[in-house]
Amino acid sequence: MEYELNPAVRRRILKFQQDEITGHVLYRAIAERQKDEKNKAALLEISDAEHDHYEIWRGYTGQEVKPNRWRVWCGKACGRLLGDTFTIKFMESGEEFGIRELEGIEKEIPEARHIIDQEEDHESSLMEMVDEERLHYVGAIVLGLNDALVELTGTIAGLTFALANTRLVALSAIVTGASATLSMAASNYLAERAEGNEHALKSSLYTGMAYLITVALMVLPYLLVPNELYVAAFGIMLAVVVLVIFLFNFYVSVAQGKPLMSRFLQMAAISLGVAGISYVIGILAKALLGIDV
Repeated sequence: MEYELNPAVRRRILKFQQDEITGHVLYRAIAERQKDEKNKAALLEISDAEHDHYEIWRGYTGQEVKPNRWRVWCGKACGRLLGDTFTIKFMESGEEFGIRELEGIEKEIPEARHIIDQEEDHESSLMEMVDEERLHYVGAIVLGLNDALVELTGTIAGLTFALANTRLVALSAIVTGASATLSMAASNYLAERAEGNEHALKSSLYTGMAYLITVALMVLPYLLVPNELYVAAFGIMLAVVVLVIFLFNFYVSVAQGKPLMSRFLQMAAISLGVAGISYVIGILAKALLGIDV
């Protein structure tokens, strides 16, 4: 049965219908690759709820709608790269805008309230059931990321204006970063073992990888920019630091529901503050020691 709907409402419902069937397909695809049975069951239940909503909308439009294949592909890729918990919560955060639109058609479509209630309560509680291993090690990742950003930002800033040569700065930063990565991973392993953590090795690997990747991103501008443009390389490096801080805090804010801006501003202020102090130290050391590289 197809209801008599004005064209504007019908277009909105068709959009909701496609969103629901797209979510149904994506959640089921994510569920199929889960090894944890609890995660799989939670995701399948979300998928079924999305399909139920699709059927409700189909009852109003009388029309079949295909899922958005591009969004499904992007969702699958995002899940593999950034984790399924992040992908699911990011999708659901986008549905908050859909809920506002649903509230606008409650008078025409009484069942919209039922869907809103399910979106706000049922699915959000199910998502809390999804348990992903990598989120257990956010603390270890933060440790590696923070230490690399603060320590290497300061080191590279000082070296940039002391050596005034991008290749020499890159060489020094690579050696320092590699040594610091091993030191940080080993220290984290010993600390976790001392606290009786059975997964101390895995925690230390997350810390070491976070440190190493951050170092690589910070050194990259110095490998790509000509020697005489060391100031430009330094500026690009600072931009990379801010971008890394923002992306990581965005990930954590979505995956764990934590505030974004306060954490981002705090980390950025510390890293850039250390860089500024080290910049001054580098210039003073070069002048006082009379070194001209």
